[in-house]
Amino acid sequence: MSQEIRADYQQVHLLPRCLEDWVGEDHPARFIRGFVDELDLKDLGFKGRKSEDGRPSYATDLLLKVWLYGYMHKIHSTRSLERACREHMSVIWLTGMNAPDHNTLWRFWRDNKEPLRRVFSQAIKVALSWNMIGMVLHALDGTKIRADVSKKGAWHREDLVKLEKYLKEALDEAEREVESSEKEEEGDYRLPEELQDEESLREAIHNAIEELDEEGQKHLHPSDMDSRMMLCEERKVFAYNAQAMVDEASGLIVAQDVFNCGSDAHLLTPMLDEVKETLGQTADQTVADGGYLSGDELLKAEQANYETLVNLGEGLNPTKKQKDYHSANFTYDAAKGICICPQGEELTFEREKKSRRGYIVKVYRCRGFRTCPARHSCTGDPRGRMVEVAPYHEALARQREKQKDDRMRALLKKRKQIVELVFAKVKQQMGFRRWTFRNLDNIKTQWALICTACNLGKMHQVWVTKRAYLQAKQEVSPNQVPLLLYV
Repeated sequence: MSQEIRADYQQVHLLPRCLEDWVGEDHPARFIRGFVDELDLKDLGFKGRKSEDGRPSYATDLLLKVWLYGYMHKIHSTRSLERACREHMSVIWLTGMNAPDHNTLWRFWRDNKEPLRRVFSQAIKVALSWNMIGMVLHALDGTKIRADVSKKGAWHREDLVKLEKYLKEALDEAEREVESSEKEEEGDYRLPEELQDEESLREAIHNAIEELDEEGQKHLHPSDMDSRMMLCEERKVFAYNAQAMVDEASGLIVAQDVFNCGSDAHLLTPMLDEVKETLGQTADQTVADGGYLSGDELLKAEQANYETLVNLGEGLNPTKKQKDYHSANFTYDAAKGICICPQGEELTFEREKKSRRGYIVKVYRCRGFRTCPARHSCTGDPRGRMVEVAPYHEALARQREKQKDDRMRALLKKRKQIVELVFAKVKQQMGFRRWTFRNLDNIKTQWALICTACNLGKMHQVWVTKRAYLQAKQEVSPNQVPLLLYV
């Protein structure tokens, strides 16, 4: 009869086991070590801490390895990273049995925000050299992630205005009472101490209202002035808008950024610019959902020679039959300066006006509407049908024409399965549902680190496969960590 396996606490080992044996040859820690060792950290702008006095400083590459490994394994706080350096065998191996404390790890973050963001593009360039990135189809999307503050303690303009009004009325009444009582007694008039405190509070509230007005916002949090109220997980909370561009072939994030605007409407070309800056070019096609639909952005993308496919929604979808006299069925002839209606009648130029967004719109109006048989079906305006033509009108028309192609529509349908899988991995597998830093500058660095860790996880799988192939050919020993061999 076999015996159950139990821990033998009386067993004493003559010699401790070799640390190298505790970490497998395909372990992610070995990949992180190899990746960081290949980076030119000085060229990336990392600051080293050197001092003639006191204990020696921890090396920059060691601290970077700890941060990257931590984010790959759902460890996001400095105190948790400090604990991992003492308790996790793989991190102990990675640091060579050195254990930086949370203050050291935080100072490294604080002093190297920009360089930490640049590590993302370095990882992408390594992946590109491994031929992992297809450059055929990229998908863009954003996700809202909660800020490290709650609604409690936030400034809401409507509440502040009411409170300021109440305090002002209360103070005025109290001042009148004090002033009348002071007249009956000798001495100078002076506001009691408790009322002075209320006056200070009223002034602070007034300043908060002014700050809201300057920001053009109705809600701000004094602990994180960059966060904004957004719809996040079906609730209105303070959050940030994290963006990611994902490659179809590899599932790698090829561009990332964070914004504090709730809308994606003006983020299409900025994200495409990020791709071009990192990879030197954009994909053959970039797809995005209806949140990115902006005629102005489509025009900018065309001018930059970016190929895009943006979900046009029901109103502009070329496959959906529109009402006969929908504005999408009017043809604009820029050379002649006219619009042609579905009846073949010409709408002539009337005037120019400034739109709410600040650009100039051309207004065209039908002159022969009185004799038109479709007059009442077309418009109820007694002056005749009016059509506005924005500067981006032709770019939007070309986008509609492009999406009449079945192949283009098939590419557009792939968007969800490409990019939303990445967000699911970040939130579910990596356990990242709330920022652990505050203010936009820190948030941008944290998102870059999250995206880098997400990419390194996929690159590690490729590295394991290539490593096994090289070992089979006896071109590399088990203890080597070759990255440049794959470039």
